[in-house]
Formats: sequence, structure tokens, C-alpha cells
Amino acid sequence: MNKTFRSLGLSALLWLLAAAVQAQVTVKDPWVRGTVTGQKTTGAFMTITSSGSAARLVSVSSPVAGVAEIHEMAMSNGTMRMRALDAGLALPAGKPVELKPGSYHVMLMDLKQPVKAGDTVPLSLVIEGADKSRQTVEVKAAVQALGAAPAKAPAAEHHHH
Repeated sequence: MNKTFRSLGLSALLWLLAAAVQAQVTVKDPWVRGTVTGQKTTGAFMTITSSGSAARLVSVSSPVAGVAEIHEMAMSNGTMRMRALDAGLALPAGKPVELKPGSYHVMLMDLKQPVKAGDTVPLSLVIEGADKSRQTVEVKAAVQALGAAPAKAPAAEHHHH
């Protein structure tokens, strides 16, 4: 008797918790593209999944950037255009949304300092649930060097960690 009661209490509690955080958002593989000196913008990429219910990514902020915007790369009359998603990025329930180069991404603008490979960039993602409740997901994005960047330093430098 006691046992049944306990498990009932627990499932009620779990249900309450689930109701409180409707949009269970997980962020996978966040990374930021490394910049070169003088470069004031870069992109942040990740995969976001809202498992509970549909939600949307409404805004992003980072201490390293003055401005962060959610952008979409889209073909318009044969040209790739970048536009800010003012209404945010829809996160359908249970469907991973990939932010990647050439697609959706977060633009970090007005960078306070260059971000270089090995750095970690903190990002705060503001997620709005279907019920308009907002939650902030804190993410630490690893900086990856730009593959195409001219290597100014001797290659030997890359080995020390």
C-alpha cells in the first residue's frame, strides 16, 4: 500500500515538473567560428531540439558580442541572402533544428575581442514556449578555427595544449 502511494506521489511530482518546463530544450554541439584580428562578426552554430512541445528561439546574447541575431541564409532570386529572423526560429516538438553554415545560424556582431580556437564562448538562448513562457538556456560554445584562414604561425605551434 505504502509503495503504491509513494510511486503515485513521484509520478505526480514528475508530471508537475514536466508541466512547468513544457519545452524541454537541448542544445548539442555548439560551436563558434574563430575570427581574425579586426573581424567584428562571426557565426555560432548548434543543434537545438525542443522535446516537450514546440517552442521558438527568440533571442540570443553573448558577453563577447555587442549584438547577437538569429539569421537565416536563404536563396532569393538566385542569390544567397542573409536575413534576421525577427520572430525567432521555430523549434518543432521533437525535431532537431540544425544551425549550420549556409543555413540558420546565430550572428555574433560587434565582437569585443577576437575569438580564437580553443576559446569558449558563453551564449544565452532565450526560448519561448507555446504558452509564451520564456526560459534561458546557457550554452558554452567551443571556438573552432576557420579552415580557410591563412596560417601565419608555424604549424608546430598547434601541438602545445
